[in-house]
Order: sequence, then C-alpha cells, then structure tokens
Amino acid sequence: MLFDAYNSVDEIMRRYPATIAVFLRHGFGCVGCPVAPFHTVIDAAAEHGADLDSFLDELLSAARAPATPPPLPTVERGDGDRAR
Repeated sequence: MLFDAYNSVDEIMRRYPATIAVFLRHGFGCVGCPVAPFHTVIDAAAEHGADLDSFLDELLSAARAPATPPPLPTVERGDGDRAR
C-alpha cells in the first residue's frame, strides 16, 4: 500500500501531488494549511464529514494514476488570432 489513513495529509500531498485535486474536490482546505502536517487522513475526513473508506480509496487511486499534466489553455493574441 502506498499509504494508509494514519499518514499525515501533508506527507501524502507532498509525495503524491495528484492527491491534491482529491482534497480540493471534496472541499478540504488542506493545501497550505498549517495543521496539515499534524492531521491524518482520519482526522481530515472526520473534520470535513467525509466517508473515510471512500475518501481513502479516492486518494489511493489518484496516487496510483500516471502523472499526466492537464493541457495548457490556448492563449489569444492581441489581434484575435490564437497563438501557435
């Protein structure tokens, strides 16, 4: 197992950046929170009223997924043409 519910949320987000999206999607303000190094997944799920098992499963799925950055947005040039 990559991690479990007893790991700190800070440790998980640092080691597996793809999990940050899971925390944000669930409305957790853990990113940059001064308590994140001290909160386990258990603590965070309880604090935010999330189902621990399903939240942990989602975190583990995100951590296992290949790291593929999202595409960059297309930028409009000043003359209305798209940059190439």
